[in-house]
Amino acid sequence: MSVQRKRIRLGDLLKSEGIITEAQLQEALARQKQTGQKLGRALTDLGVISEQDLHVLLSKHLGIDYLELANLQLDSAVVGLLPEAQARRYRALVLHKDKRGLLVGMADPSDLFAYDEISRAVGQPIRVALISESELLRTIDVLYRNTDEITALAAEVDEQLADGDVQLDSLLEDEQAADAPIIRLLQSMFGDALKSKASDIHIEPDEKVLRVRVRVDGELQEQIIEGRGVASALVTRLKLMSGLDISEKRLPQDGRFTMRVEDHSVDVRISTMPIQHGESLVLRLLDQSANLLQLDELGLPADLRTRFERLIAHNNGMVLVTGPTGSGKTTTLYSALNQVNRAGCKIITAEDPVEYRLERINQVGINSRIGLDFARVLRTVLRQDPDIILVGEMRDEETVEIGLRAAMTGHLVFSTLHTISAAGAVHRLLDMGAPPYLVAAALHGILAQRLVRRVCEHCREPVQLNPHQRVWLEALIGLEQLDQYQFMIGTGCNYCHLTGYLGRIGVYEMLEMDGNLTEALRTDPDSFVSAANASPNFKPLVHCALDYAKQGVTSLDEVIRVSGGLVQEMTGTAGLTGGRALEHVAEPVG
Repeated sequence: MSVQRKRIRLGDLLKSEGIITEAQLQEALARQKQTGQKLGRALTDLGVISEQDLHVLLSKHLGIDYLELANLQLDSAVVGLLPEAQARRYRALVLHKDKRGLLVGMADPSDLFAYDEISRAVGQPIRVALISESELLRTIDVLYRNTDEITALAAEVDEQLADGDVQLDSLLEDEQAADAPIIRLLQSMFGDALKSKASDIHIEPDEKVLRVRVRVDGELQEQIIEGRGVASALVTRLKLMSGLDISEKRLPQDGRFTMRVEDHSVDVRISTMPIQHGESLVLRLLDQSANLLQLDELGLPADLRTRFERLIAHNNGMVLVTGPTGSGKTTTLYSALNQVNRAGCKIITAEDPVEYRLERINQVGINSRIGLDFARVLRTVLRQDPDIILVGEMRDEETVEIGLRAAMTGHLVFSTLHTISAAGAVHRLLDMGAPPYLVAAALHGILAQRLVRRVCEHCREPVQLNPHQRVWLEALIGLEQLDQYQFMIGTGCNYCHLTGYLGRIGVYEMLEMDGNLTEALRTDPDSFVSAANASPNFKPLVHCALDYAKQGVTSLDEVIRVSGGLVQEMTGTAGLTGGRALEHVAEPVG
């Protein structure tokens, strides 16, 4: 271990190798003093040397291996031999265990103090390898899940209930019982969900087990907990936290509460539903500590973002954002509000519920149980002298009419609809009783969107098209373009939980009302979809998604998945399926 533990001065090493100058070293040292970074990070941040070149040089000098974490198959049980707090503090990760001991990856193998502390923590011999600090931190976020802790705490709760010496209700109502197993179980569940960036937690009692599923990047990940006793304790505690009736188990209930998890303030919306083996709970998680996305972070193509920014800069008219549930409509609207929010502009929102708190904006939460519905709030909002109004959703004829008339009388109105396309939003408004002339006069633009999963950048590789994909693509872009592009797929790695996908990005289509569309809507609403597809600035959402697949951002399978129903509506082939429908797909627009 003498070579591995040898103390070196990184600056002197880089200077002796002729990689950096004295002036560059002094600049990096000044940055290190200012930020508290290690010298290597300061040098890479300044662009003096790449992280890859730095690691190759250090591993050669120390006589140890440099390993890329993306290429390793890590066992979470082995990784867990070093507690998360120490892994983060000493920038280290247990990579492998064999008869010789543990192989530990370190971002700074020359740190003798960290080496000694890690050896003491794991209690067995260790060998070290060099790993990237940025890769290390990403891997820690992925691998240190709370699943084992959740299982252990659930067993503790189940055992406590089986003993029969505790009154469940009194325990759950005791706000001081922070160390109670049920409280620690909930903290662990929420902590794990936040760590994995989950949007929802599903608690589902089955006949003999409890299923806890979290939705990450639109897909559910399941953990099974043996025994059903813990389910009733969880449901009761969550109902109490939400102010719901714990004695009512036959009817669905909805509520919300705010919970502090580590340094995050989490707003939780809860929905209960009676099922065969108890009550199913779904918890929607809204991290109030997270920063709102800016418009340029949503994935809007540059030209479309410019047009959308121009649209929301108007001082009147209606702008709609459409898409199915979970497609990111609320995020887009909040980003738009964030952009137009300024001291000289009065903004009022009517939401069910209020999802994010925004400074300077007056936000009203809908409460239908006391008669505070969208229509009633809107009528009051118009007497509050607003410049911009956000209506969470156009749900009924009265809300639609008030919103459209507000848009015609000097207000900018934002709202959402659940439709699969931009053009379909207009027909939805007409179906809800809005007169065509009113829609034509008030509506300025519609943004339709979906979310597609990003191919994991750590394990992506080129893929050959299968016959179904070739038929689908040939119908969409033509045979002559079929072999011009190289599509990518993720093979699965530590960073993406072996799914091949990591994160999501929005795909969009935008329809701006012009003279031709307005006239079509006034004179012949049935021709509106055809007129929209013929609009020179309209690019269908499926082509936006395909552009990302061509760039390797997403996979072709994701494009096909999110395009369901869009091709048929776009081309008027709703009655056709499979290849017959694809025969009618038009060439790309724009």
